[in-house]
Amino acid sequence: MESLTEKIREIEKEEILNALRESAWVMSRAAKRLGITERMIGYKIKKYGIKREVKFTEREYTSDVRQHV
Repeated sequence: MESLTEKIREIEKEEILNALRESAWVMSRAAKRLGITERMIGYKIKKYGIKREVKFTEREYTSDVRQHV
């Protein structure tokens, strides 16, 4: 069973991820959306090890794979 602290961390991480996605990964916009400072969102991104999601289209992926073969 998760502790309350663990649940709160998970919720906070998900809210940060949602704000970043909705803000096209622009930290200042995501921070504003969450009502926190840019410095604070930067700290929390580092704290939770959040990495920007990279989405490849089929064409980009195929091209990238060919370059490394």
